[in-house]
Amino acid sequence: MLSRIPTKAIKRSLATIADGAANPARIYGGLKDQDRIFQNVYGKFGHDLKSAEKMGDWYKTKEIILKGDKWIIDEMKKSGLRGRGGAGFPSGLKWSFMNPPGWEKNAGPRYLVVNADEGEPGTCKDREIIRKDPHKLVEGCLLAGRAMNATAAYIYIRGEFYNEATILQNAINEAYKAGYLGKNACGSGYAFDVYIHRGMGAYVCGEETALIESIEGKAGKPRLKPPFPAGVGLFGRPTTVANVETVSVAPTILRRGGDWFASFGRKGNSGTKLFCISGHVNEPCTVEEEMSIPLKELLEKHCGGIKGGWDNLLGVIPGGSSVPVMTKETCDDILMDYDALRDVGSGLGTAAVIVMNKQTDIIRAIQRFSAFYKHESCGQCTPCREGTTWLNRMMDRFYTGQATEKEIDMIFELTKEIEGHTICALGDAAAWPIQGLIKSFRPVMVDRINEYNKTQSVGLGGWVKGGKVMDGKVIDNPLPAHH
Repeated sequence: MLSRIPTKAIKRSLATIADGAANPARIYGGLKDQDRIFQNVYGKFGHDLKSAEKMGDWYKTKEIILKGDKWIIDEMKKSGLRGRGGAGFPSGLKWSFMNPPGWEKNAGPRYLVVNADEGEPGTCKDREIIRKDPHKLVEGCLLAGRAMNATAAYIYIRGEFYNEATILQNAINEAYKAGYLGKNACGSGYAFDVYIHRGMGAYVCGEETALIESIEGKAGKPRLKPPFPAGVGLFGRPTTVANVETVSVAPTILRRGGDWFASFGRKGNSGTKLFCISGHVNEPCTVEEEMSIPLKELLEKHCGGIKGGWDNLLGVIPGGSSVPVMTKETCDDILMDYDALRDVGSGLGTAAVIVMNKQTDIIRAIQRFSAFYKHESCGQCTPCREGTTWLNRMMDRFYTGQATEKEIDMIFELTKEIEGHTICALGDAAAWPIQGLIKSFRPVMVDRINEYNKTQSVGLGGWVKGGKVMDGKVIDNPLPAHH
């Protein structure tokens, strides 16, 4: 039983030694059961406090708290953990921003905000953590809060996650009842509270400053930075926003040691990771594996392979809808980590792997993403508000082929006018899927256009022969219907 094993024994008996620098030919993957952080990801055990303690949660938490903020942050830096929400920023470094020299003089509350507003299409890892391992998140809030000298944590959960919010609230209530939270958390003398805040379904509230605005009761629109949340955040106080998975792995890292976590994955891509795999695989699932595992092994081992076999694979979106699609040729030998995917022009994102076989209409898939981003834009930034609208309209036409080949270059230029010109990354997220489509599947787009042109003569803007304007309205021009 893990909760009865001394910490040093855990590090000796359970750690899989994997020094990538000493063995550059090492093959990543094949994570052993004893090295899995989320032991209940398949729901084989209960999500109550008693079950959590049997799996090792809340073990020697008081001792970790008493080690102090500097020790916790140093261990997190040593672990090499990078934010699991998509940005991949080093977590230990981010947490340290809450404790600048003289921070004690800034008297008053300080906050940890946990982003459980999981709205990225294809992403379902945080929901699984909350459903199956809620005490890992609650304990993680306490320890991350201690590292930042925070007084409370707000867990901002997506409004549609009703059942998950109920399970999480029950876990928080159990922790209070057991004395793990409150004015004397775990008997350490450290006062810490955890609250749940339910969102209203806006995707843009996944951005940290929009999330803070929403908790404060305002419209969920991103703030300009600086000031950064670590300086002026929730209710004008120092705040750090962290992802559910990032916070949930912290207790295990601190119990087993940063070196243990750093032993997995390639340098700069340390640790284990939850991969949520959907689409055209035989067994869609959420699974914990070692970082840098080859994509092909991940799909073949845990998902039973591609529907129709590996040769029937068309493309994979490796990190949720906001990252560019990869072709089969890229997928054959790509490693699933931040650096490898960046090098091929995509990204790990949230590790939401969306698999598409050759029966997929790839243009239709990207068109649906464009409709999503147009719908979810908060409208604050002109490039995003107007750009996502035009991307959606153009993708509607590309889907039917009612366009010209020249417009492929025009829509690519439009994505570049949006990318990097907005307050938050929603504009980038709208641009990247289309850039990936053009980069990897331009011939498919050209074929669709040529096929349509066999029946209609199409000009720029989708105008067909005979199309005209009468009384300010377009008539006799069969533009595609919108979503």
